[in-house]
Amino acid sequence: MTTTHALQTPVSDLDHEGVEAISGSLRELLADVFTLYMKTKNFHWHIGGRHFRDYHLLLDEQAGQLFAMTDDIAERARKIGGATLRSIGDIVRRQRLKDNDQDSVAAPDMLQELCADNRELIRFLRDTHELCDRRHDVATASLIENWIDESERRAWFLSETLREL
Repeated sequence: MTTTHALQTPVSDLDHEGVEAISGSLRELLADVFTLYMKTKNFHWHIGGRHFRDYHLLLDEQAGQLFAMTDDIAERARKIGGATLRSIGDIVRRQRLKDNDQDSVAAPDMLQELCADNRELIRFLRDTHELCDRRHDVATASLIENWIDESERRAWFLSETLREL
């Protein structure tokens, strides 16, 4: 017999509507970060060409950074009393970034796509930051500021790498 119980996290002073709005936005961000993580790993595994080693290492580093974000995003949603993702299906339903299932993608196209996705993630992060500001959730906003900085760095590295191609 399985017993279910409601999750309760009484540590936040945010109102119910604020918790729902912010945790909902964090779930979308988490789905997008998982999507970008998987795409970055996919390209890491399948990249080739003259600069293979450099690209391979760059994408592995970026994937690691994205994966590290996932736990922080999920735990923040729980910390304020909200829910987070529960399954791959949940990710698919909430993701806004697109997957890439192509059998073969040229290295410059991989880097360009990841650069564009990181820029789109920055936009999503800024939207969530604005929501947090409106709801006076300074702790989540502060975390998001760091994630924006990390995402801008990933986009910068990718765009600078693309300049040589």
